[in-house]
Amino acid sequence: MRFLLYNFPLFIGMFCLSCQTDTPPKSKTEPLADTPNFVFILADDLGWADLGCYGSSFYETPNLDQMAAEGMRFTQAYAACPVCSPTRASIMTGKYPARIHLTDWIPGRQSYLPEEPQNRLKAVPFEQQVRLEETTLAEALKAGGYTTYFAGKWHLGTDSIYWPEHQGFDTNVGGHSKGSPPGGYFSPYDNPRMESGPEGEYLTDRLTQESVNFLDTIAERPFLLYLSFYTVHNPMQAKDSLVKKYEAKAQEMGIVESDRFTYESPWIKKAPQRGNFRDRLVQDSPVYAAMIETMDDNIGKLLAKLKEMGLEENTVVFFTSDNGGLSTSEGSNTTNAPLRAGKGWLYEGGIREPLIVKWPKEVAKGYVCSEPVTSTDFFPTMLDLSGLDLLPSQHVDGKSFRPLFEVSKSGPDWERGPLYWHYPHHSNQGGKPGGVIREGEWKLIEFYEEQTVELYNLSQDVGETNNLAKTQPEKAEELQKKLRQWLEEVDADEMQANPTYNASYMRVPPANK
Repeated sequence: MRFLLYNFPLFIGMFCLSCQTDTPPKSKTEPLADTPNFVFILADDLGWADLGCYGSSFYETPNLDQMAAEGMRFTQAYAACPVCSPTRASIMTGKYPARIHLTDWIPGRQSYLPEEPQNRLKAVPFEQQVRLEETTLAEALKAGGYTTYFAGKWHLGTDSIYWPEHQGFDTNVGGHSKGSPPGGYFSPYDNPRMESGPEGEYLTDRLTQESVNFLDTIAERPFLLYLSFYTVHNPMQAKDSLVKKYEAKAQEMGIVESDRFTYESPWIKKAPQRGNFRDRLVQDSPVYAAMIETMDDNIGKLLAKLKEMGLEENTVVFFTSDNGGLSTSEGSNTTNAPLRAGKGWLYEGGIREPLIVKWPKEVAKGYVCSEPVTSTDFFPTMLDLSGLDLLPSQHVDGKSFRPLFEVSKSGPDWERGPLYWHYPHHSNQGGKPGGVIREGEWKLIEFYEEQTVELYNLSQDVGETNNLAKTQPEKAEELQKKLRQWLEEVDADEMQANPTYNASYMRVPPANK
């Protein structure tokens, strides 16, 4: 067993669950005429509250709002990790990050800060790629007769042998090792899988245009178009005209600097000085808003292209994000309120995502779904929709949520079961190592260093302000036991004591107040 809570008694027998994958389905020589196409749009660092249809009044997203009105909007969709690479891997494999031992962004904080004296535990080594032995979503669809196309951010392997063209995609435009655009958002891009455009060309525009160009090449075969935006990951760079628009809008709001951020959160007061911790309280960043509007414009362009080509009716379009909005560090670009915290945290702000699905043929129009789903579920859902055989030992942690498309508003006859997270790392954003189980309305977080648990009823307390662990000890014990059993089952990586830990390490207020 790889997982061990520091100084915690574990009573579960030790065994390792096999990760053997299925054989991909055999290729279809003549795909059925009604086999659906898939457009999967993945934003980067976009928070749950960052769209108009999710409550934002500052950011403007008319095309995504329209997509939600014409499709299904999920209010309790989750990323499998509070940071990017593990979530992206979970989409590709249908497995939890803990099961494939890819639990942090690549190469991870420990690549440059291997041991920090303020931490009782040191982060575990983890896989630096999606292993080629996995059958990816793209490989499964390709074997079933789909043309597969990737554009944008990959971030699932440093070595090029792990990039999209070796993981089931016929075409790779821009997918490589980096998690942020190495040349920034304006050309030249410094991207080994995409030539730079004219000086001043904007990356989000370029990736969408490449995707539109792909649509012009398709024939009769169904396709997977995987458009993975870098937006809204740092660096904060946007078109001047839009920045000026939102500067004027922010000025009209009358927000003063003292009301924009707080440095008084309890976790900040306890944190060692790292120079950039602050909680954002209001959405009013002009550059961030401009980046979101550009992404929304481009999604509108792509959806219009599908309609123009007569593909709209038989194309399933997904839109989601890879982790919560960046709200506590590195610029604190947005707030996820009413959710707590953001990227890098196991609170709802770090893992709850926007999710919109549009498919005129089957998805209920304008329906708002409150059933919990997670990023491992996309793999079996797409296979289910395509008519291909499921690969249960590959997407072992996913469940098709197609039944949610088919039900009336009276309520679905569908049960996802518990959701789990395991993050054995200290995040750049201040988040601490921990594990999570969400079952029904209950959510338990176990923090590995502090040896503490927090219990929340999300139906009553979506902001996770009232820890019920002491008043509901039986529920806390029940969920903690299930979480530990799951950690055993997936052979989760253990954390070890940090030999450099210094209990008297100086803790001071942040330097940037």
